[in-house]
Amino acid sequence: MRRLKTDILILGSGGAGLFAALHAHQADPKLSITIAVKGLLGKCGCTRMVQGGYNVALAPEDSVERHFMDTIEGGKWLPDQDLAWTLVNVAVERIRELENELGCFFDRNPDGTIHQKAFAGQTFDRTVHKGDLTGIEIINRLAEQVWARGIGRLEEHRALEFIKSRDGGALAGVLMMDIRSGEFVFVQAQAVLLATGGGPTMYKYHTPSGDKTCDGMAMALRAGLTLRDMEMVQFHPTGLLAGTGTRMTGTVLEEGLRGSGGYLLNGAKDRFMSRYDAKGERATRDIVSRAIYAEMQAGRTTPYGGVYISMGHLGPERVRKEFKGMVERCDDCGFDLAGGLVEVVPTAHYMMGGVVFRGDCTTDLPGLFVAGEDSGGVHGANRLGGNGVANSTVFGGIAGDVIPGWVRHNGNFHEPDEATVENAVACATAPLSRRPGDLNAIRERLYDVMWDDVGIVRDAASLRRADGALDELEARLDATGVNASNLAFNLTWHDWLNLKSLLLVSKAIRASAVAREDSRGAHFRADYPDERDLDSSRYVCVGWREGRFEISTHPVQFTRIKPGETLLKETAAA
Repeated sequence: MRRLKTDILILGSGGAGLFAALHAHQADPKLSITIAVKGLLGKCGCTRMVQGGYNVALAPEDSVERHFMDTIEGGKWLPDQDLAWTLVNVAVERIRELENELGCFFDRNPDGTIHQKAFAGQTFDRTVHKGDLTGIEIINRLAEQVWARGIGRLEEHRALEFIKSRDGGALAGVLMMDIRSGEFVFVQAQAVLLATGGGPTMYKYHTPSGDKTCDGMAMALRAGLTLRDMEMVQFHPTGLLAGTGTRMTGTVLEEGLRGSGGYLLNGAKDRFMSRYDAKGERATRDIVSRAIYAEMQAGRTTPYGGVYISMGHLGPERVRKEFKGMVERCDDCGFDLAGGLVEVVPTAHYMMGGVVFRGDCTTDLPGLFVAGEDSGGVHGANRLGGNGVANSTVFGGIAGDVIPGWVRHNGNFHEPDEATVENAVACATAPLSRRPGDLNAIRERLYDVMWDDVGIVRDAASLRRADGALDELEARLDATGVNASNLAFNLTWHDWLNLKSLLLVSKAIRASAVAREDSRGAHFRADYPDERDLDSSRYVCVGWREGRFEISTHPVQFTRIKPGETLLKETAAA
C-alpha cells in the first residue's frame, strides 16, 4: 500500500472542490493541498454538466431578501435558514469573483450588464448563464487556475473509506484506490473536504454520469456521521427520452426551456400543466415532475413512454441561438428541439439531503469538512434550479477560507487506526475472491425498485416492498464476484464498488421516506398527500450505527422568518 501525506485533502473536483482549493491556496500558499478525483480534473463531475446557470440577486429590482424568500418557500420551509441566508448573500460576491478574478464569460445584455434568465419557482429572473453551457465555462476557468498554481492532484483515484485516528476522536485520512493500477493508497491529511457530489444514479432515469454513485455519502454513513433530508431526491422534469439504446436518455434539457415559454404536451399533444398548477410549466420542479408522472401513469404518453416538450412556437432561430448546446444534443439523437417535439421524462437529478454541517463547513468529525451536494440543509425539500452551482461555489469557497486557519490552530497528522484500514481493504477486495456474476442485472433491478417504489410518488406499501428488495439486492451483490486477473482499470470491480455505495444510500433514502409521514417538495407520499402544519416543520436525520439505521426528527429553527411572514417590505405592506 502506498502512503502519502498532505496538509489538506479535497475529495472531488467540481465547483465545491476547486473553489476550496483556490481559496485555501490563497489563504496559505505554504500548505500542501491535494485534490483527489475519480476521473480527470476538469473533465468529470456534475458542475461541468450544469446547463442552466447560477442564481444571484444582481438587478436593482431584485434583492437577496427576495432570493432568500424564494429559496425558503421553494424548500417548503425545511431549509436551514442561516445556511440559506449565507447562500444568497455570498452568491453575489462569488459571481463577481467568477467573472472578474477567474475570467468566466457570462452572457450580457445590450447595455453590458450580466444577462439573467427565468427559472422555475422564482419570483425574479436571476439566473446568470453562459448560453446553456454554464458549467463548462465555470469548471474550465477554475481548472485553469488550479493548474496554474501547481496544486497537487490525484486523478483517477477513488475514495473508499474515512480512516479515523487510533483513539477514534479525529480523522486521520482517507483510504483510496489508484484506478489505473488497482493499488490501495492511504492519504494522511490534517483536514479533509468531502466534495464528491451526490449523484442519484440508483434511479432508472438519472442525469449524472455513471461514475457519480454517492460514494461520499456512503463513506459518511459508515464513518458514523449523521445525514439529513435524505428522502428529498429531486427529479428534473425534463430529461431527454431517447429510448433504451442510448445513455443520452435521462440527460437534462434545462429549465430555461420552460422559463422562456416552452410547452409541455402529453401523448395526445395537449398542454396539461394548467390542470396541476396555476404557474403551468413554470411551477417548481417537484410539481412539474409529479404532473408528468401522473400523465404517464394515466397512459397519455409519447412513443417512448414520456411526454413532449415543444419550443417551435418561440421561433426556431431564437431557440437555436439561446439553447445551442441542447439543440445540438437533441439533433444527435434525432430530435428537432428548435422546431419540433422532443420526448422527455422526469429524471433523478439532485439530492437535497446530505451530511449535517455548520456554516463554516465543519462536521461532527474533527478534521472533516463538507461542501456542495454532499452536504444537507441548504435546500430543504426542494432545490431551486440555479441554486445548485451557487451552493457548491459559495460553500466550497467558505471551506477553503476556513480550513487553513483550522489547520494552524487545530490540525495534526493523526496516526490511523490500522485495523480500520485493513478492514476497509478486505471489504473492497471481497468480490475479487468470488465467482464473477451479473452486476448489470443487479443494477437494472435497483433502477426499477427505486423508480417504482421510492421515486416521484411513494406510499407505505411501496416503501415496504423496497425494503425487502434492497436487502435482497445487497445479498446478491455480496455473493457476486468480479474477474481479478487484471486490477488496472478493472471497471467491473468499480461497478461492484459503485453498487455498494448506491445500495447503502438507497436504503437511507427509503428509511427517511418512511419516517416523513407528510408530503413536502420532492417527497410525495400518496398516503399522506398534505404538507401539514408548516409552523411545526421537522427535518429527518439518519445515521448508520452497527449495521442498522437510526432515524430521528428535529424541529426546523426559524431563525430569520416564520411561515406566513416575509422579508419583502412591499409584500408586508400590501
